[in-house]
Amino acid sequence: MANIRDLKKDINYVLGDIIEAVYIVDAANNKPDSKEGAKIIDSAIETFDDLIAKVNQRDVDNRSKHLKGVREELEKKGAALIEKLNKLS
Repeated sequence: MANIRDLKKDINYVLGDIIEAVYIVDAANNKPDSKEGAKIIDSAIETFDDLIAKVNQRDVDNRSKHLKGVREELEKKGAALIEKLNKLS
């Protein structure tokens, strides 16, 4: 069960850090509440909801393999959001 708890924490930390970085970049560029930043934040929240739902899904054949897939999806989607964040600056 510690693996599931760690995965949920990783999802929260990664996506939370991306959201926080958007606010920092917007503040540094003197553009609070930019539309591009809002899109990244919305996408991060949507990704969070999607990944947490997948972690909580119980009707899978191989739970270990399923959770590994969720972790890989977090890495891919997190990297995509970071790319968008880098273009924001």
